Amino acid sequence: MALLVIDDLAKTYDKVTALTGINLSVEAGEFVTLLGPSGSGKTTLLMSLAGFTTPSKGTIRLDGKDITHVDPEDRNFGFVFQGYALFPHLSVANNIAFSLRVRKWEKARIAARVAEMLSLVGLDNLAERKPRELSGGQQQRVAIARALAFGPRILLLDEPLSALDRMLRETMQKELRRLHRETGVTFVYVTHDQEEAIAMSDRIAVFNHGRIIEIGPPRGLYKKPSTRFVAGFLGENNFLSGQRADDDETMVEAFGTRFGSTYVKGRRERPGDSLTVWVRPEDIRIGQATGDEIGFRATVVENSFVGALERILLRTATGEEMVATLRSEVAVAAGQVVDCRIDPSAIGVLPNEESHP
Repeated sequence: MALLVIDDLAKTYDKVTALTGINLSVEAGEFVTLLGPSGSGKTTLLMSLAGFTTPSKGTIRLDGKDITHVDPEDRNFGFVFQGYALFPHLSVANNIAFSLRVRKWEKARIAARVAEMLSLVGLDNLAERKPRELSGGQQQRVAIARALAFGPRILLLDEPLSALDRMLRETMQKELRRLHRETGVTFVYVTHDQEEAIAMSDRIAVFNHGRIIEIGPPRGLYKKPSTRFVAGFLGENNFLSGQRADDDETMVEAFGTRFGSTYVKGRRERPGDSLTVWVRPEDIRIGQATGDEIGFRATVVENSFVGALERILLRTATGEEMVATLRSEVAVAAGQVVDCRIDPSAIGVLPNEESHP
C-alpha cells in the first residue's frame, strides 16, 4: 500500500473550482513534485494535505487511515513555507527547537536533535545567529531543519526556492536532494519551475486548471508526453502542423517531408486528418540526413549566441518557424539555407483535438 493516497479530491470556493478529480498515490521515500502554472491548483492540494484547507470532496489517506479532517498538528507532516516563516526574535537553534518544545520533548533530547539537524544542514557554527543575520540560502536551511526536526512522515514544501537567485537555487536543489536521500523522508514539493522539477523529482504531477494532466518520471514526461499541454509546459518545444499521410498507419507529413512515427500507430485519424507534430530544439541538427534520420531544408531567420549554444530560428519550406539549439562551433548565418536532420524517434505526434493548450 502507498504511504499517501489521495482519492477523487476536489475543492471549490463559492463558484470557483480550485481542484477537481485529484487522484494521486505517493510511495514512502518518494520525491514527488506538483508542477504547474499559477492558479493550477498545486498549492491548494498541498494545503489540503497539510490540513490548512478542507477539501469539498474526496479523501486523503496516510498508511490506509483517513486523515481528510484530521487537525494539521496531528498529521505528523513537516511544512516548509515559501517565505520560510522563521521567528525573527529566535536564534537558529531555537527556531529548530520550537516544534520540539511544542511536542514537549525533554531538554536533553531537544539539544541532541538540534545539534543533529544543524550538522545535517551545515549550520553548526551559526546556531546563535538570528534569521536577519543569515543569507537567503541559510534561512532556507533553517526552515528545512525545523520542518525535519521532529521526524515527520512527509515533508511538504511550497515553492521554497522561489526567492533565491539562480545560482543559489541550483545549490539548494542539490541540498534538498541530499537531504531527501539522507533522511529517507517522503517529499511532496510544489513549484512552477520546470527545470527545478525535472532536476529533483522521482515523479512529477503536472497540473492545469485544477486537474492533474499527467504524472510520471521526469524523463518520461519530457521525452514522451501524451498531451499538448505537458509537451509545451515541460521544457521548450516546437509545434508544427502535420497530417496523416496515407493508409500506412505510421506515416506522417510535416515540415515539408514524410516520415514514419509510432506515435500515430493505432490512432483513429484517417489519411489527410490534421495532427500536431512537436520536436525539441536540442533534437534538431544541421547537416545531411543519414540512415533513418529525417531530412529537410530550412532558412536561417536569426542566430543568437547563448554561451555554449547557438539558438537558431529556422523557417521551413511550409513557412513554419522552429527553434534549434546547436553547439556554438556550428556556424550558420541569417538568410542561409541549411540542411536539417532529426532522428524520427525524437519527433512527437499528437491528435488534432489536443493541439491547443
